Amino acid sequence: MDYKYIEQLLERYWNCETSVEEEQILRIFFQQKEIPAYLRRYRSLFTYQEAAGEMKLGEDFDQRVLAEIERPVVKAKRLTLYTRFMPLFKAAAMMILLFTLGGVVKHAAGDGDTSGIVYVYDQYENRQGDPQVAYEGDSLRTLMKETSPKPRLEENNNR
Repeated sequence: MDYKYIEQLLERYWNCETSVEEEQILRIFFQQKEIPAYLRRYRSLFTYQEAAGEMKLGEDFDQRVLAEIERPVVKAKRLTLYTRFMPLFKAAAMMILLFTLGGVVKHAAGDGDTSGIVYVYDQYENRQGDPQVAYEGDSLRTLMKETSPKPRLEENNNR
């Protein structure tokens, strides 16, 4: 069988040049049971209107739509001053907690053994009047040597 006319109609259909009657011819052709294999891929395109026409709304469609439309009204929750400021209270409590923990950690770190630390600042400040000491290259080392505790080994050896 020669399907040139159907092929020409399909070509015109893809170019949007067919009339309503020619599209009807294509629909009737694709409703047949025997169609060539190379044209079967177009069958669902032209038979969709019949399948769509058979689809109907269910009996409970109206009830479902009305149930969606008539949802219960939700009243707004009454906000008190306390509930409005609750996030602010929480933030303030967190800040107090962080500052308290920071002070505890700082205080705990400062309670270590400070006998090995030599504070030179006071002695250096007292010697600022002497320009020779102030401008010496190793003035800090000199001050540290003078202020560092002397080992008591000499005293133990003398006894």
